Amino acid sequence: MRILVFQHLAAEHPGTFRDVWAQDGHTWDIVDFEAGAAIPAPDLYDLLIVMGGTMNVWQEDEHPFLAPEKAAIRHWVKDLGRPYFGVCLGHQLLAEALGGRVGLMPKPEIGLAAVRLTEDGRSDPLFSGFPDRTDVFQWHGAEVQELPTGAHILAGNHASSVQAMRWGRHACGVQFHPEISESSIADWERIPAYKADLEKALGKEKADGLAGLVRPRLPEFRTAAERFSRNVLEDAADGPF
Repeated sequence: MRILVFQHLAAEHPGTFRDVWAQDGHTWDIVDFEAGAAIPAPDLYDLLIVMGGTMNVWQEDEHPFLAPEKAAIRHWVKDLGRPYFGVCLGHQLLAEALGGRVGLMPKPEIGLAAVRLTEDGRSDPLFSGFPDRTDVFQWHGAEVQELPTGAHILAGNHASSVQAMRWGRHACGVQFHPEISESSIADWERIPAYKADLEKALGKEKADGLAGLVRPRLPEFRTAAERFSRNVLEDAADGPF
């Protein structure tokens, strides 16, 4: 399968997903918006995956690539009917591009958390093989506050009710970070905006201990990332809908 990745920051790459893609023989190209890359023709690809970033979906003046990116997502999902998977900002961009609303949370959600599947989530291919309660890693200060018409919530928790959603048959997103790797926390802590959110959410002492808290959980997160990746790829294998 040919995968197109929209990447907003060098530190917000596909992480452990890449290992699964390489192992299973898939190929991928990255559109690096931070480096000013252009969006290629969609007919070259089978699946669009959109990663996270420090920017918010409404900050088009500060980040001019957001307007064409949202237009490309809308065209890909709504007009072409092609498979889409969004992570964190990519999840929010899907909602925004399709007419939903994204806004700031009262307090960022960062660190270890659990999400619970809805009735729709329990039967959705994205969560095939997952229990009703799934432990995840979070790092976000905005959330989907209003679903686009036709979307369904697949998972939520007390901090944010839309932790995962699906629109139509072919487009889904998750607010959390299944792709987290061993270097993710250290990489994200070097980004001033992320560091500020981290200390706001946890306080300095707990923020300093986050990497040590997460490290023992990385093997299970890697296993979950492999399952998520393969669920997305298997769901996309049928092509446009």
